Amino acid sequence: MRSFEGQKFVCLDCESTGLNPSQDRIIEIAGAVFTFDKILEEFESLIDPECAIPETSQEIHKISAEMVAGKPKIQEVLPRFLKMIEGYIIVGHGIAFDISLIAAEAKRHQIPTQIEKQLSIDTLRMARFYGESPVNSLQQLRQHFNIEPQGAHRAMSDVIVNIEVFKQLCKGHRSVKDLFSALQNPIRLKAMPLGKHKGRKFEEIPIEYLRWAERQDFDQDLLFSIRLELKNRKRGSNFGISSNPFSDL
Repeated sequence: MRSFEGQKFVCLDCESTGLNPSQDRIIEIAGAVFTFDKILEEFESLIDPECAIPETSQEIHKISAEMVAGKPKIQEVLPRFLKMIEGYIIVGHGIAFDISLIAAEAKRHQIPTQIEKQLSIDTLRMARFYGESPVNSLQQLRQHFNIEPQGAHRAMSDVIVNIEVFKQLCKGHRSVKDLFSALQNPIRLKAMPLGKHKGRKFEEIPIEYLRWAERQDFDQDLLFSIRLELKNRKRGSNFGISSNPFSDL
């Protein structure tokens, strides 16, 4: 792989009815093919999901049923979108979710795609590796890097911000090859990123919660960090027992 100069990527983002790719539907999709110098091609569209949009989802992306009424169905939009992104390294924040959504919609409508086999770069994991932003949400990273806001939490505005965040995070890497190498192994998190203990250091979280959390379907970095903390506590407990001459009395 070459250095970043001249390298083409595609950044994409989806808004959806929920967080379950097998059940939920895409209601907005956006993508932009870009180099570090300019955006080469872009596409965005609201999508009629042909189902209800839960209020909890509407509160996040502000997309109502009225806004998607009469808009194209996903099967009308997806072939063109997939053709645009084909062959490029995919960039996105928590990108595995977006890829899963698109792959599920493609399968549902029997649209051929290799999207799950394309190389991808998750800017959330890049931010974790970078480690200097107190919060790694896309909007917090935008503020951290003093990037101009792009309006509401919508697909194309997130794509534009995400591209600029990606460029900033790439500054710590010499090339695409170097970046992939850095992200190859799990990254140790500084604090719990979600749930009722969000923001707390792992050493402050009750062990019962950590034992529960290690059995959940979390991403590789979070599971790695949870299991490392459990391992450290076990090691500490064993050390305490072995170093206590009265432990067997």
